[in-house]
Amino acid sequence: MDEVDTALVDNVKSFAAGGFGGICAVLTGHPFDLVKVRLQTGVYNSAIECVKQSLKKDGPLGLYRGVLPPLVGVTPMFAVSFWGYDVGKKIVAYTSKKSINDPLTIAETSAAGFISAVPTTAIAAPFERVKVVMQIDKTKSGMFQTVTKIYREGGLKSVFKGSLATLARDGPGSALYFATYEYLKRTWSKPGEDLSLGAITMAGGFAGVSMWLGVFPIDTIKSQQQSSSVKMSIAEVTKRIYAKGGVKAFFPGVGPALARSFPANAATFLGVELFRDFLDKAI
Repeated sequence: MDEVDTALVDNVKSFAAGGFGGICAVLTGHPFDLVKVRLQTGVYNSAIECVKQSLKKDGPLGLYRGVLPPLVGVTPMFAVSFWGYDVGKKIVAYTSKKSINDPLTIAETSAAGFISAVPTTAIAAPFERVKVVMQIDKTKSGMFQTVTKIYREGGLKSVFKGSLATLARDGPGSALYFATYEYLKRTWSKPGEDLSLGAITMAGGFAGVSMWLGVFPIDTIKSQQQSSSVKMSIAEVTKRIYAKGGVKAFFPGVGPALARSFPANAATFLGVELFRDFLDKAI
């Protein structure tokens, strides 16, 4: 019974710490994400033009347009992601016949990261769909108006449009994400000493960069599929993008994405580690 209670408390801590890290990520990185999506969907041709026009039309708060869906969605999404990562580590340890406390190899960490993306997609896909539509919508509709509009287009199927593309992005992305962070933590930490806040921040930032470098093309496919008003498969979207500009066409907005990924994910892991440490001491 004590073991069950301990496992439950550990799961709650992972969930809460991940949620706090998600809030840190959204508040830090949303303006960069807005620019990325508007470039990916062809609203603007350059990041500078996008920022200038967004500020001119909506002021500084315009850079946080569409922030409510990710703030509402990313918080539980990150909570589920970090909880899923802990569950993934337990599954990998069990299948590898290791103790839960034994360190995993980087390959095993990658597998645990991939597993974390499976439950996360159920939350991420609909909120990503709403966020993308809001970010390119010229009528400035609110979150609930956008959800209603999307639902009227095709019910829940329309709300969850792009789910497969989201999983195709987040599966390998999460594998890269957690593996990079754990690798850098091990490289920079000294035996018996806690990693410094600066090192946690740097490791988190580089984890975000490695993730986006690895999955950016599928993110472009996902954004275009979710922003489309007509039904299109991943293959159809891929062909259309390639026909427009070859391989280069899969990387519009990569600059803002990478610029966002470092500070946002540095904030994420810093938030997660600090809040988890607080919970470990408080509970």
